[in-house]
Amino acid sequence: MNLRILVWLIVSVMCTAQATAQNKFFKWLKTENDTAYIEDHTEDITFRLYGSRKYTKYDIMDRKTKTDILYRPNTPFNIGFGANYRFVGINLGFNLPFINQHNDKYGKTKYLDLQSHIYLRKLVVDFYGQYYKGYYVANPQEVFGKTYAAQNPYPQRPDIRNIDFGLNVGYIFNDKRFSYRAPNLQNEYQKKSAGSLIVGGEMFLGRIKGDSSLIPSNMADTMFLRDEHYYKTGISSLAANVGYAYTFVVHQHFFLSLSLTAGLGGNVTSLFMENGDISRKVGLQFSNTVRASLGYNSSRYFAGVHYVGMNTRSGMSIPHTYQTFGTGNFRVSLVRRFTLQKPLWKAKEI
Repeated sequence: MNLRILVWLIVSVMCTAQATAQNKFFKWLKTENDTAYIEDHTEDITFRLYGSRKYTKYDIMDRKTKTDILYRPNTPFNIGFGANYRFVGINLGFNLPFINQHNDKYGKTKYLDLQSHIYLRKLVVDFYGQYYKGYYVANPQEVFGKTYAAQNPYPQRPDIRNIDFGLNVGYIFNDKRFSYRAPNLQNEYQKKSAGSLIVGGEMFLGRIKGDSSLIPSNMADTMFLRDEHYYKTGISSLAANVGYAYTFVVHQHFFLSLSLTAGLGGNVTSLFMENGDISRKVGLQFSNTVRASLGYNSSRYFAGVHYVGMNTRSGMSIPHTYQTFGTGNFRVSLVRRFTLQKPLWKAKEI
C-alpha cells in the first residue's frame, strides 16, 4: 500500500474517532431541564450592571502559640457591565477613583486576576490565574502588639508577591432541577427549591515570595514558627472534593442559594529559608469552595448578590504550623433579559 494512502487512512480514522468522541461528549453535556423547576434563558441576551471585588489572601498559622499572620492585598471595588448569550459571556469592569478614594491607607497593589467560573448544566469549572504584588498585615495588634499597631494600623509589605494557578471541576448530579447558572450567570430562572450532590477534583500551584522573611523580625511573639524565617514558599497539590448545593425559592422569585464542597488530597510544600536551606514536606491538603447568592429572579429581571470563595490549607515542615491561601469574588448584579426574534447563530446547546 502506498505510504501516502496509509497516512491518509490513519489520519482519517483518527479525525473520525475524535469527531465521534466530541459529539458524544456534547450530547452527554446536554440536559433537558425540568421546566417546572428551571426556565431556560440561554437563548436570550442577558445584560447586567454589576459591582465586583476580587480578592486573594495568604495566612500563616502557628497552632502551638495560637498566633497567625494575615496578609491581604489592596484591591478595588469595580463597577461594570456585561452580557451573556448561550455559552458566550463578557464583563467589563472599571476602577472608579471616587469609589476607592480611601484605599491608599492599605498601600498599593499591582495585580492581574483572571478568575473564570464556567457553569454548564452538568459541570461547574473554576479557573484561577493570579499575580499580586503588594500586601499589608490585616491583624497588626496580634502580630506586633497594640503600641506598634496604634502607630502603624496597616503595616505594608510592598515586596510580597504571589503567582498561582488553580483548577476545580465538579459534576452536578441533579442537573435537571438544580441550576448553578440561575444565581451566578443569571441566564436561567429557578422557580422551585432544589439541590444537588457535587463531586469533583482540583489542582493548585502557588508561590508566595518576599524580598525578606515573610515572618517579621519585630513580631510580639518571638517564638512564632520556632523563630524560623523563610522568604519564599511553594505549594503543589491535587485533591478530590465532594459537596452539596441547594437553592431555596420563596414565592417563586426570592431565593437563597448555598453551596459548599470540601476537598482532601496531597501536597508538596517548600520553604526557602533565609539561611539558604530548602525545607520540603509532603502532606495532606485540605480545601473548600463556598458559593452563596441571595436575591430576586424572574423571567425578565434579576437582582442579587453572589459570592464565590476558594481556600486551600497545607502543612509546613515546621511542627504545628500551616499556611492558607484563598481567593474569590464578591459581586452585586442588576440584570435584564432581552428575548430575540431569532437566534444569532446556530450552535449546539450545552
